[in-house]
Amino acid sequence: MWVIVFFDLPVTQKPQRTAATRFRNDLLNDGYLMLQFSVYARMCRAQEAVDKHIRRIQGMCPKEGSIRALQVTDKQYARMKILLGNRVPEESLNGQQLLFF
Repeated sequence: MWVIVFFDLPVTQKPQRTAATRFRNDLLNDGYLMLQFSVYARMCRAQEAVDKHIRRIQGMCPKEGSIRALQVTDKQYARMKILLGNRVPEESLNGQQLLFF
């Protein structure tokens, strides 16, 4: 399973930029990969892990903005088409790790 987090956070004022940076860093520290500037993904082994990480995200949310989490299967994630650019190198490593479990 994958959890994909999409967000649009305000950054016009210094406290907003600080909150947005903290949120991004919290995602990275929790094992998420940055797919695009406001799109992060994390692989989870089971539904319980997905639920745990979504609860963590809820605890990290800044006071303003829009944050969404989408859960997809490995098969659905693998069918993602990249129209321009390349896969993040860590994505390939995580996909390979999945084969070993």
